Amino acid sequence: MKTWKTKNGRSIIRVLSGRSNAYLIPDGNKYILIDTGEKSAFGRLKNSLEILNITVEEISTLILTHTHFDHCQSAGKIQEKSGCRVIVSGFAADYIQKGYTRLPKGTIPVSKLISRFGNLIGENGFGYDPFRPDILIKYDFDLDGKDSIKIIESAGHSDDSVSILIENEIAIVGDLMFGILPNSIFPPYADNISKMLESWGKLLDTDCTIFLPGHGREVSRNLLEKEYEKYSRKLNKKIKTSMKLKILVGSGRKIGLFTLPFLIIGLTMNLLFPNFFSVGGPSAFITMVSITMLIPGTIVWF
Repeated sequence: MKTWKTKNGRSIIRVLSGRSNAYLIPDGNKYILIDTGEKSAFGRLKNSLEILNITVEEISTLILTHTHFDHCQSAGKIQEKSGCRVIVSGFAADYIQKGYTRLPKGTIPVSKLISRFGNLIGENGFGYDPFRPDILIKYDFDLDGKDSIKIIESAGHSDDSVSILIENEIAIVGDLMFGILPNSIFPPYADNISKMLESWGKLLDTDCTIFLPGHGREVSRNLLEKEYEKYSRKLNKKIKTSMKLKILVGSGRKIGLFTLPFLIIGLTMNLLFPNFFSVGGPSAFITMVSITMLIPGTIVWF
């Protein structure tokens, strides 16, 4: 277990690591748990709490950074044992009712393949027991009315992703960033990279200097800044390329529509007057030019 402290002495304890991270925030004689890990990790989570002389029943609040199976599979069990209130994004309401949240899109070839196969398996492999959400967050949410623990929307990895800011110094960010590879925080899975970068920027607008992800080690503000600049440039380049393609698509459509009449006229004249054009002539030339221009234009158009 590892502990981080704010300047005012508030502790954030990592009570689960490995496949997924879970964090505990002591709050007086109450305890706030952030994420639960997979169902198979419940025993390890319980043991970590017992080392701290805390029982599952003492958890007063459970906050889920999002509802993918590896972050919420024990939510129902913990709620049943402790009677804790569960706080989650309003975008997760339908997912929770079904007990299944689709796996996010892959951002690299391998993870794209894993995501597609995983979603074919669906809830049989990646579902969870439905539970009762007590607070569905639709905007930023002040947990204690003092802004010392604030929950903010941070979509990108999934539409129901949130981050928890502790005294505006340390942020628990779920899968918005990964701490697995050295000098990289870009997640292998994200439904919307553009929104993810917006959320990175939103976190950089805070005074937080430490970011605790759902997988791997802590992320420094310096690394987040570097990655944000790097991938923002890549995204802007991609947008410019996309705009150029749209211009080409528009040109291809115009070329195709313009040359189509000439192609039809040329083919028709060849059919009606085969002898006249048997040695080649305008229609053959028009046909050749029209096809040459029409085919690429039509392909780009469609």
